[in-house]
Amino acid sequence: MFKKILIANRGEIACRVIKTARKMGIKTVAVYSDADARAPHVLMADEAVRLGPPPAAESYLKADLIIAACKATGAEAVHPGYGFLSERESFAKALAEAGIAFIGPPPGAIAAMGDKIESKKLAKEAGVNVVPGYLGEIADTDEAVKIAQDIGFPVMMKASAGGGGKGMRLAWSEQDVREGFEATKREGLASFGDDRVFIEKFVEDPRHIEIQVLGDQHGNIVYLNERECSIQRRHQKVVEEAPSPFVTPAMRKAMGEQAVALARAVGYHSAGTVELIVSGADATGESFYFLEMNTRLQVEHPVTEEITGLDLVEQMIRVAAGEKLAFTQDDVKIHGWAIENRVYAEDPYRGFLPSTGRLVRYRPPAEGRNEDLRTRVDDGVAEGGEVSMFYDPMIAKLVTWAPTREAAIDRQIRALDAFRIDGIGHNIDFLSALMQHSRFRDGNITTGFIAEEYPEGFHGAPANDQLLADLAAIAALIAHETDARAAAISGQLGETVAAPVDRVVRIAGAEHRLRVEQAEGATLVHRAGEDHPHEILGGWQPGELRFKGAVDGRPHIVQIAKAGRKWRLASHGASHLVEILPVHVAELSQHMIEKVPPDLSKFLICPMPGLLTALHVKEGDAVEAGQPLAVVEAMKMENILRAEKAGTVKSVKAAPGDSLAVDAVILEFE
Repeated sequence: MFKKILIANRGEIACRVIKTARKMGIKTVAVYSDADARAPHVLMADEAVRLGPPPAAESYLKADLIIAACKATGAEAVHPGYGFLSERESFAKALAEAGIAFIGPPPGAIAAMGDKIESKKLAKEAGVNVVPGYLGEIADTDEAVKIAQDIGFPVMMKASAGGGGKGMRLAWSEQDVREGFEATKREGLASFGDDRVFIEKFVEDPRHIEIQVLGDQHGNIVYLNERECSIQRRHQKVVEEAPSPFVTPAMRKAMGEQAVALARAVGYHSAGTVELIVSGADATGESFYFLEMNTRLQVEHPVTEEITGLDLVEQMIRVAAGEKLAFTQDDVKIHGWAIENRVYAEDPYRGFLPSTGRLVRYRPPAEGRNEDLRTRVDDGVAEGGEVSMFYDPMIAKLVTWAPTREAAIDRQIRALDAFRIDGIGHNIDFLSALMQHSRFRDGNITTGFIAEEYPEGFHGAPANDQLLADLAAIAALIAHETDARAAAISGQLGETVAAPVDRVVRIAGAEHRLRVEQAEGATLVHRAGEDHPHEILGGWQPGELRFKGAVDGRPHIVQIAKAGRKWRLASHGASHLVEILPVHVAELSQHMIEKVPPDLSKFLICPMPGLLTALHVKEGDAVEAGQPLAVVEAMKMENILRAEKAGTVKSVKAAPGDSLAVDAVILEFE
């Protein structure tokens, strides 16, 4: 077994590998860019080596620097994680030439499966179902249009070397191909150094199912069941679960055997994933097609670990060290249900725009394991750290396990309520809304779920009357405790809180008249017009970030923050701005003039921090609604900014190549 390994990656996957290596008694070496000098993976490792400046091309993608770090530290093997160099044949070859083990598949398998065009040809030869499409080289946009028309819309344009949702465009028409083909080529070149694009039929109402395979260097290959990864946004997975609520035992066997046949055909060993697309409208589930094989560990591997009891990182290390698999296909079982939510640095209330900045607060839910419920957090950030524009926007992976799917979902909702992130935008409310959605809970999901269920964007999970009433009661408790503290500090409020005070709580457009009094072991909240008080168990003190307790036996975890003269209460997938006033003040406030926000409709505003890579109009140009105006690149993705309505460009405020802050003005209209 290896004595020391180097992890050629960053963030949560680097931390994940270090934990397993430590458990196995193996020393670890971290590598880092200047942006990650104080990152958790650097602090966790036994040694750390600087690679270079923040851009990945100048640090994490420099194979020669990583090999030099191995030689300098005596690392015998490299675990590449995912992304970066994990699927570079040249990197695996360079390690072999340097006498360093690669904790991953052989270079030939990486090459065969890394080329999306060639991999489909190989899959077809191995007897694997493939999606109809065109796998040859495409010269230009005109040829792409002709190919798409021959296949029949809708089609998917994909970068040949792509992955992770990057370098992909769905086209429903000729115009979509003309707008998206060149952008797909650019994303492929920028992210993977390869601008080749292929086009294939887009399977409508698709479900994304993937099979985890694991092989050793002695010819033993098994499949570790499936994962359902259909909840996606812009082809980027958001929620994953194992097993799938859609896959039957017969489907699982057929999919698994085809995945193993493909792995065997390319001489595969280590962990890998065969991704499949299945029509959700196909009641038999027999029409599944090969998409691609990821020759690395997947982001979503924890759900497979939770239902099988296997540590996939440990298995990869043992395989790389030459050990045989210690189990056979018959030993692989499914125990319970696991769900993973990806917590991203993005603002779902603003069209999921990327968010960067300082993690002022980062408090994940507590991890725990027992026979009935498990909560796991895989992360690589820390409070006070920075989420930069240079890397993937994922902050953490929240994984829950339970004996049943419903219990695992409910565990997710409670854990998400306990997650606290301040300083940057995040998608926790959105993830909670997904977990509560009746269609998701029924298992009736496709890759179009988010677009279909949130066509006008995300505005918070719906809150029923009972939840709002409970939040109003908790808000009244907050006001009571805040006033009590103020009264205790030099008598700031005199004797005004000596007796219960009637308050008006305004939340979600409704008013609640409430009075709070303390009772032995509980807080009682009296609601105007009701005979019996409501009982709150669990306390809160000024300065605390959350309330954890129950209202009339209904459990709640509520994130609490001051918002000017108001309070912001976040729970169950929505943030609510709450106003709490004494009755006489509430009556006076009804006559106050509301401040109207400024009109920004005459400006094209940059929705996120990023690089302005293209500007399609100039001063004096007339534009139509929906017309592309500019392209902003952020977190390795191109974002096309379009005109919201017809107009004329009055002036141009930015130029291609400019680094723009959020809300920076790009254009002004007449």
